[in-house]
Amino acid sequence: MGLLDGKKGLILNIANDRSIASHIANNVVKQGATCGYGFLPMGDATKSERRVRKAMTEGGFADSWLHPCDVGSDESIKTFFDAAAEKFGQIDFLVHCLAFANKDYLKKDYGTFTSTPREVFTQACDISAYSLIALTRAAEPLMKEGGSVIALTYLGSTQVIPGYNVMGVAKAALEATSRYLAFDLGGKKIRVNTISAGPVRTLSAMAVGGIDEMFTHTEVKAPLKRNIEADEVGKTAVYLLSDLSSGVTGENIFVDGGFNTVGL
Repeated sequence: MGLLDGKKGLILNIANDRSIASHIANNVVKQGATCGYGFLPMGDATKSERRVRKAMTEGGFADSWLHPCDVGSDESIKTFFDAAAEKFGQIDFLVHCLAFANKDYLKKDYGTFTSTPREVFTQACDISAYSLIALTRAAEPLMKEGGSVIALTYLGSTQVIPGYNVMGVAKAALEATSRYLAFDLGGKKIRVNTISAGPVRTLSAMAVGGIDEMFTHTEVKAPLKRNIEADEVGKTAVYLLSDLSSGVTGENIFVDGGFNTVGL
């Protein structure tokens, strides 16, 4: 028997087969869950959908429900969850794998963060943090018997990571958001947690200035003396989405080889 047998959930948004969202999906499906997926219809929506379908095919869940969702649009979120309600009726979990910041401000150069324009800051916090409120609010009516919500974050939320810049501030907002949501929804048996993953070679990570140095430094500093695999994040997600973590909410779990525990 799988740890998620009989459970249904939504994962937003898969970008491609290298994304952490794909690895989370692979693991929850292996554990028996039925999932629906969101994707961002940017540019040519048909090309975006094909890229996501490719990731789903490689993961072994090609025939799963897939629907576009732009979390920067309340209308798009409503359309997504209306369709999900019609498809699934109710759900047991929601996975938030969403973040965005203008890559021109994700550079290691001194002064880059100070030069962050208001609109870049606002967009990063809206897409990366407020979206957790919007998606959880929309998912709540479908979690009729309680459920679990998880979101992805990174150490740059509490420590200065040169090159992470405005995204670090957005992740700090995301983590605070998850705690307040956990408090608000605990009485409805809905748990909210975050996973702080170490550097992984995803499409979004490669936009961060100095990312290659991060990989090298992690191998030296982390107690496990290596970088993590995205699949390890997927396994931790299974724990947080399953009944094994029934008493855990408002927490941030690090999957970074212990990197966050070491000083110099």
